[in-house]
Amino acid sequence: MENLDNPNTENQTSINLNKNEEQFQSRIDMIELRASLDKVKTEIGKVIVGQESMIEHLLAALLSNGHVLIEGVPGVAKTITAKLLAKTIDVGFSRIQFTPDLMPSDILGTSVFSMKNSEFEFKKGPIFSNFILIDEINRSPAKTQAALFEVMEERQITMDGNRYIMEEPFLVVATQNPIEHEGTYRLPEAQLDRFLFKINVGYPNLEQEIAIIKNQHESKREDKTEVVNKVITAEQLKNYQHLVKEIIVETQLMEYIAKIIINTRENQFLYLGASPRASLALLTASKAFAALRGRDFVTPEDIKEASYAVLRHRVIVSPEREMEGLTADEIIRQILEGIEIPR
Repeated sequence: MENLDNPNTENQTSINLNKNEEQFQSRIDMIELRASLDKVKTEIGKVIVGQESMIEHLLAALLSNGHVLIEGVPGVAKTITAKLLAKTIDVGFSRIQFTPDLMPSDILGTSVFSMKNSEFEFKKGPIFSNFILIDEINRSPAKTQAALFEVMEERQITMDGNRYIMEEPFLVVATQNPIEHEGTYRLPEAQLDRFLFKINVGYPNLEQEIAIIKNQHESKREDKTEVVNKVITAEQLKNYQHLVKEIIVETQLMEYIAKIIINTRENQFLYLGASPRASLALLTASKAFAALRGRDFVTPEDIKEASYAVLRHRVIVSPEREMEGLTADEIIRQILEGIEIPR
């Protein structure tokens, strides 16, 4: 008869429990990160009603150390949301209003002759900050837009043979209006590819619209952003960004990402598919969404959630399908539905 009080069984159970405890203790601690991001949402929520998806994507980009393009009609809180996000973080902030007469030197800076030293000195432009808000990025011509190529990709500026490294964290958030074409300059594909996300912002629903009206009616402040406080330091943000890089991604999920990207290149409705940069962006963004959910591992849902914002500006719908009204988001949805989800 088997001895139910076998001490070896108890010892083995104790060993297993200790192993499980060690494994649990070795997992990434996401508690502080999630608590800090919840504080950011609370601060932004003092002013902004709704737009949860935009805020989530902005936070994911922040954790991913990636740039964001926000597209939406006027008046849907694109600019103010970006300003409020910047205000919750204790970092430098610059706002650049793009206009048709804006020159590259107005952004990057220029060399000025100093009478005191009898030599040229480089005067840094507004791009030399941590959080850069570019309003109406498609208002400036191609040469001004092209000035952002190097700084957005390599986080450095080369001027007069000298290299200037941008201080981390460095994030560019740009806005544009999709319906206006008069006096605008369409961003080229190479420029769009520099953005981790393209966020499409829609109108609020009825309940949110009512809440917006009530908030405006009850507010007694001229500047509503005064109620928003800084809740994250630059050092904390850099630590969170490093923490997100350590989030676990299983091999089958990496294969899932690769299949999504390959499908965009083989899709008959797309004239241009996504590049390997999109694969890396989707991997990074998926980790950020996992962190937002307080997890130290990526799930297929994280990848699917990130796919639209990562891919919609990196693929081009074929002209025939575009004339039929087919959008990039609809094609991405079809691709995601056609690939088996790893379990």
